[in-house]
Amino acid sequence: MAAAPVCADPAAPPPPAPPAIDPAVTRTELVRTESRGPAWDRLYIASAAMHRVVPIDVLHGAGSEPRPTLYLLDGVEGAATSGWLTDGDAARFFAGKPVDVVLPGDGVGSMYADWDHYDQNLGLNRWETFLVDELPPIVEKYLHADGRRAIAGVSMGAQAAMMLAQRHPGFYRAVAGISGCYSTADEVGQAVTRITVASRGGNPENLWGPPNSPEWAAHDSYLGADTLRGTPIYLSAATGLPSPPDLTAIATAHDVAGALRSAGGGVALEAGARTCTERFAARLAQLNIPATVRYIPAGTHSWPDFTAALPSAWDALAVGLGIARTWGPR
Repeated sequence: MAAAPVCADPAAPPPPAPPAIDPAVTRTELVRTESRGPAWDRLYIASAAMHRVVPIDVLHGAGSEPRPTLYLLDGVEGAATSGWLTDGDAARFFAGKPVDVVLPGDGVGSMYADWDHYDQNLGLNRWETFLVDELPPIVEKYLHADGRRAIAGVSMGAQAAMMLAQRHPGFYRAVAGISGCYSTADEVGQAVTRITVASRGGNPENLWGPPNSPEWAAHDSYLGADTLRGTPIYLSAATGLPSPPDLTAIATAHDVAGALRSAGGGVALEAGARTCTERFAARLAQLNIPATVRYIPAGTHSWPDFTAALPSAWDALAVGLGIARTWGPR
């Protein structure tokens, strides 16, 4: 399998048709459930904000007592089944851990944000409303959760996780970003955000208006970092230098030439994520806001490297959730 980037891969196929708006969906509710494994369920939740049904995968944690909830956000691909499950080994990694994991689907290119306007390719996006207001009461009731929650993500999902934690102080007990970019108002942050949206056929001005719109600054975690004070933060990024797993994935790909082209995008994207992470970490340090920051010497913007970063992210999140470590080697 190719080491596919999960951000703005220029070789990615065009997005599918946008999710259809269903005017009949006016109430947020659990529509139905499916079992996908011994500790894995698929929930279909009707969103009044987005007028559609959203697929949500949940991984049940260990133990019979109520548990904390981790919301784990995908990258730009945002398929119906999260890349964390198809490529990131999340089901195996979280098995036996005392946490329930919630993985939203169908968020392709959305930034997991509330958009100003409907987009002809990416549809109606009211993800901030869905993730903060609509989803938690339903999914945490279904899981018999204990009210403690954290949020984490990769690439686009990392930026969104930090944005949601920053815009809703105290809602999450911890936040983690793997290979993300955390500004939306400066030149680099705007460029990354616009590339992310446009790479999946979206019009970035449907997101928060033109680049000088105040909404771009309002979603900038660098500018609003002070509201993260008191929230445990984890950040990580590699360098873009291919790691051994990256090279193995390319060498064993069905289409080696295509894998090389894709990996080239991953090199550039991870180098950019490293710059963004360093800048955001420096901002937190300037504000005397503690953060766990891990700089990885090799790795591209690809699932083998994101998977390798997950254990240290989880260790930091578990501390923030107040979970005593009871699991063995990872």
